[in-house]
Amino acid sequence: MMRPTSIALTIAGSDSGGGAGIQADLKAFSALGVFGTSVITAITAQNTCAVTAVHEVPANIVAAQIETVLSDIPVSAIKLGMLFSPGIITVVAKELADFKGPIITDPVMIAKSGDALLQDEAIHALSEQIVPITTLLTPNLPEAARLLGKDEATTTNAMSEQGKALLAMGPKAVLIKGGHSAGATCTDVLISTSDIGLELSAKRVQTQNTHGTGCTYSASIAAHMAQGQSLNEAVANAHDYLQKAIQAADKLTIGSGHGPVHHFHEQWK
Repeated sequence: MMRPTSIALTIAGSDSGGGAGIQADLKAFSALGVFGTSVITAITAQNTCAVTAVHEVPANIVAAQIETVLSDIPVSAIKLGMLFSPGIITVVAKELADFKGPIITDPVMIAKSGDALLQDEAIHALSEQIVPITTLLTPNLPEAARLLGKDEATTTNAMSEQGKALLAMGPKAVLIKGGHSAGATCTDVLISTSDIGLELSAKRVQTQNTHGTGCTYSASIAAHMAQGQSLNEAVANAHDYLQKAIQAADKLTIGSGHGPVHHFHEQWK
């Protein structure tokens, strides 16, 4: 008998520059051997330097995309990225209320260029409607601080404390990413309601080509969980995949700003 195809769904914004968002998610899925499906929440005019325009997809069209995919295709894991507005957040939460697989939520707020990807009025909706249905929440340091209304964590102990505070908001696990920290080493802290937590550290790579790291990390976790891996296994393997993608980023020459990580570092020899 044929093995079932591992399938993941990304619900996120489109990056016309190809380095983040839906495009990064689908690349990560494909690189890891998972078939990717997608729901587009917003269309951005974006390159390696800036986001110059954002067009919100109507909430009913977002809902229709989710319903159509899930009614026919056996999705095993879902990654949530740029949800942009309260209206989109509400329909996504409603459509996923009965989904039984893991949901990995990357609370995308700011692009690498500094441009806003989540409306200010949507942060409360994200906390109230999306976080409680989330299997794994993956904020970076600024996103964790903004969700909690606190200053950014500067130590792993502070990251753990903020992770526990976010865990109290309803997700089953929280991965606080330390890429925005100072120093030669980046440490991510995973806190869960069930498994033993993890600290994952890596030497900081000296490159400006880190566009799409958050999208790629969460998408690769979703891909590994779609293949049946446990949360801790998926996070550890995604961390390894992302580090290699960052290390290989300078092999690509894409744009004049923050270029993308190299999703296909294993395939493009």
